[in-house]
Amino acid sequence: MEQDALISAPGQARLKRVARVLIDSSVPHLDRLFDYEVPESMHAAAQVGVRVKVPFGPQQLAGFIVELLEDHQPAMKLRPLSKIISERVVLHPDVLAAASLVAARYAGTLWDVVRLAVPTRAAKVEAEELVTAPALALGDAPNQLEHYEQGSAVLQDWADGATRRAVASWAPNFHGSWPGFLLDAARPVLQRGARVLIVVPDARDLDLLCAHLDEQLGAQSYARLQADDGPTPRYRNFLRAIGGHVQLVVGTRSAALCHVPDLELMIIWQDADRSHRELRAPYQHSREVALLRSQQAGISLLLASPSRSVEAQRLVATGWASELKLPRDTLRAHTPRVVATTNDFELGRDPLLARVRIPSLAWREATKALETGPVLVQVARTGFMPALACQDCRAPARCRLCQGPLQLAGKQSHVGCRWCGEQFHDYRCGQCGSPRVRAASIGADRTAEELGLAFPKVKVLSSTGAKPLASLGDKPALVVATPGVEPVVEGGYAAVLLLDADKMLAYDSLRNTEEVLARWFTAACLARSSGVVVLTGSPSPAGAALVRWDAAGFADRELAERREVGLPPAVRSALVSGPGAERLVAALDDDIRALVAIHGPSIIDGPPVEHRYVLFFSYAHGQAVTEALRALRARMSAAKEPVATIAVDPDEVL
Repeated sequence: MEQDALISAPGQARLKRVARVLIDSSVPHLDRLFDYEVPESMHAAAQVGVRVKVPFGPQQLAGFIVELLEDHQPAMKLRPLSKIISERVVLHPDVLAAASLVAARYAGTLWDVVRLAVPTRAAKVEAEELVTAPALALGDAPNQLEHYEQGSAVLQDWADGATRRAVASWAPNFHGSWPGFLLDAARPVLQRGARVLIVVPDARDLDLLCAHLDEQLGAQSYARLQADDGPTPRYRNFLRAIGGHVQLVVGTRSAALCHVPDLELMIIWQDADRSHRELRAPYQHSREVALLRSQQAGISLLLASPSRSVEAQRLVATGWASELKLPRDTLRAHTPRVVATTNDFELGRDPLLARVRIPSLAWREATKALETGPVLVQVARTGFMPALACQDCRAPARCRLCQGPLQLAGKQSHVGCRWCGEQFHDYRCGQCGSPRVRAASIGADRTAEELGLAFPKVKVLSSTGAKPLASLGDKPALVVATPGVEPVVEGGYAAVLLLDADKMLAYDSLRNTEEVLARWFTAACLARSSGVVVLTGSPSPAGAALVRWDAAGFADRELAERREVGLPPAVRSALVSGPGAERLVAALDDDIRALVAIHGPSIIDGPPVEHRYVLFFSYAHGQAVTEALRALRARMSAAKEPVATIAVDPDEVL
C-alpha cells in the first residue's frame, strides 16, 4: 500500500486541513481511517459526512469524511483527496458512533455497517427541493396502550420526554390493529414535535403500516425507507428523514441505523422475525442495533409483537425494559377462543386424533365458521406434495442422480427432484423396488384441492410466497396460506385452522419452537374476537402457550431452561467457519480462551473441507471476546492467510 510504504519524514510541513476518511473496503485489515490532504480548492466543500473519492494504491475508492484536522502536521507525506462526490452531508456523527458499536459487537468491519446505513446516491434527487411536512395533528383519540398494565405510565413518560424502554405483548381486535398500536405508541412523542423511527420485518408489514399511516396522517407525513422501492424513491425519503423534513420515519431493517434529528423513540415490530437479521456481514439484528442506539443516545425503545422473543423476555427479566400486557379479562374479551384438537376431551372421543391432519373438530369449526365469514387454513409447506415416500416400505423417495428429495408438483405431474429438476416417469423405490409412492408432506396446493372437494360450494383461495394475497373481503371463503403470507380480512377471520403443527415443531433447531409459536400467534391474531382458532397435532408446550394466549410465560420458561444449560440468549455466542477457522481459533490467547467455551470443530463437507466452531461466552466478557476475534481476523487478513467467517449471536447457533 503506497501510503503505508512512504517513509516517515519528520520535517513534513504542517497542512491547513487533513481529512480522515472511511474508505469503501470490507477487507478486515483495512478497517481503519486513512488521512488525506484537503486541497485548498476543496476547503469549503469538505465537511464531515460528505462522500469523497480518494486515491488508494492504484485505485480510486469511494468513502466518507469522518473527521477534519486543522493545522495538522502529518507523520508522512499525504496524498490529496481526488474529488468530493457530493456536498450533501449523509453520514452523521450519531450514525457513525452507532455503526462503530455495531461493528464492535458483531466483530465486523465499520464499512460493512455504514454501507447499510447510507443508501446509494441518486444525484438528481439532491437537486430537488424537499418540502418539510407540517406538524402532525394527532388529536386526543383513544390510545390502545391505555388498556395495558403500565401503559398509561409509559405514555406519560414519553409525553414528558423521559427515556423509557418497554416490551409489549400486543393483542388483536382493537381499532387500527397493530399499525394503530404502533401509531398510538408514537403519539405522545409526535405531539410534542419530536421524532419517531419504526422498524418492521419486511415489505409486507411495511405496506400494511403505510396504508394505515396514509389514512390517518397522509402519504407525505412520513418517510418510508425500503430497498425494494427503488434507488431514487429510497434516497429521496432518506434525505427527507435525515434532513428533519418529517417527524415519522418507517422502514425495514436497514432503517434501524438511519439518522433522524431529535430522535426520541424507536419501535421494533415483531423482533423475533428472521427478516430483522441482515443477510450480509456482519449479520446484525435490528433489535440489537436499536438496543445499542438506545443505550448510547438515551433513546426510548419499544419492542412490540403478538408473541415474545426470548431476547425480549431477557430484557424484561433483567429489569432493563418494562412489560406491557393486557389484564386477563381484557385479553379474553379481545382474543379468539383457542382449542387444541388433542385436548383430553377430544382424545377421549377419538384416540386417533393426533394422527389425523384435519381432525373432526377442525371440520366442525370450519363448517360452522363458513356461515359467517372466511376461514384461514395455515399449512407448513407450499407446493402440492413437496416430499414423497415409498407406499410399501415408507423409505423417503430420493433422486437417483443427486439424492435430492422427490416431489409431485401437481396432480398431473410426474415425480420430480426438488434439487436438480430431473423427472422420473417410471420411478421405483431404491430400497424395495415398489413403483408406488405416498405423500410424506402435503403442501398448500394439495390442501386447497382437498378442501375444495370437501366444501364444493365454497370458494377456495391459496396464498403462498410465490403467489401471495394481501387482503380479501369478508365473504365466506377458505384461504390456504403458508406462514407469513396470510391475507388480511377486514373484521377478521371467523376461524383459523393451524395444520401441520407436528411437522413445524419437528425441525431440529434451538429457536424453532419459539419461531413456530410466533407464526401461530401471528395467524391467530387475524381471527375476530368472536372467532375460533383450532390447533392440530400432538400436545406440546408451545401449543399450551397458544391455548392460554401466554407468549410471555412460554418465553420466560425458555429463558430459564437456556440459563440452566448455558445457551443463547442466556449467554452470547459466535460461529467461526471457513478455511481459516481452525487457524483463528488456535490463535486465541490464553486469556481469551479462559473466557470462552469452545465447541468443535465440526466438519463442513467440501471441497475444500472446512471447520466450524461454536463459541459461548458471557455478556460481561462479550466486548473482550469480539474485540479479540476482530483483531485476529484483521491480522490474518494482513498476512494473506485463509479467510475466516465470524457470525456473532446468530439465529442458528445449533
